[in-house]
Amino acid sequence: MRSPHEVIKHMLRTEKGSMMLAQNKYLFKVDSRANKIEVKNAVENIYKVEVDHVNMMTVRGKKKRVRIREGLTSSWKKAIVTLKPENRIEVT
Repeated sequence: MRSPHEVIKHMLRTEKGSMMLAQNKYLFKVDSRANKIEVKNAVENIYKVEVDHVNMMTVRGKKKRVRIREGLTSSWKKAIVTLKPENRIEVT
């Protein structure tokens, strides 16, 4: 079993993520091999909160071009974690 800090890479601070804070939802960049159960346990262990449910998606890499060469950025996995109403994570 992996440690919680291996599963969760970092919290995403985006404009969309800021709007989701009002709904008690938080965005995390997670390991591409992680599943919902691992993410739930990792968030509960790191932040000491109760998780209601987890939604996950794989963000595909974008096409990039430098002069003649074309390539792709890496794909990564994003988790949207909804906490129970009485819990909050302090975002600074």
